[in-house]
Amino acid sequence: MEIHVIRHTPVAVQKGICYGQLDVDVADTFVDDVAKISIQLDTDYDTIFCSPLSRCQKLSKALHLEGVRLDKRLMEFDYGDWEGKKWEDIPQEKLQPWMDDFVNQKTPNGESLRDIFHRVEEFITTLRAAGYKKVLLVTHGGVIRCLWASILEMPLQNLFKVPVGFHEKFIFNLGTTKELDGIIRKG
Repeated sequence: MEIHVIRHTPVAVQKGICYGQLDVDVADTFVDDVAKISIQLDTDYDTIFCSPLSRCQKLSKALHLEGVRLDKRLMEFDYGDWEGKKWEDIPQEKLQPWMDDFVNQKTPNGESLRDIFHRVEEFITTLRAAGYKKVLLVTHGGVIRCLWASILEMPLQNLFKVPVGFHEKFIFNLGTTKELDGIIRKG
């Protein structure tokens, strides 16, 4: 099955603010960004899944996608108590343990990278069993990186080395078993 994945457009958040599952608005460039994305999309998807966060839902609506199914497993990383705070305002004694082991260390009342990875793996398992031929996901950078990690069996600590730009499209091949998975191309 082909999985086409698009990251949402840039957001209206001041630089240096911690946001993941914080429901932030899209940037002023939204209309132009949607035009760039619309030329990348196919029209023959069996189904479309979208993160329930508004930045992804707005993109789905602006692209006139129909039959979109919201799935919480496609939500961005949950920074918990840090959501909406400036990174520089998070006390170093709380930030450093997470920075030293973000793969396993949860943010206060949030999640670890391993947590989001398990969410994405669960979603992949669901897709694999569904028998679709072509699926579109509208989601976030963290989720897309977890897809890369799962399909390429990358160590999670290397996940942030994978560049994922706003409104960038990727195409993955999801086989009936993990051995048949692969990256088709960056769209």
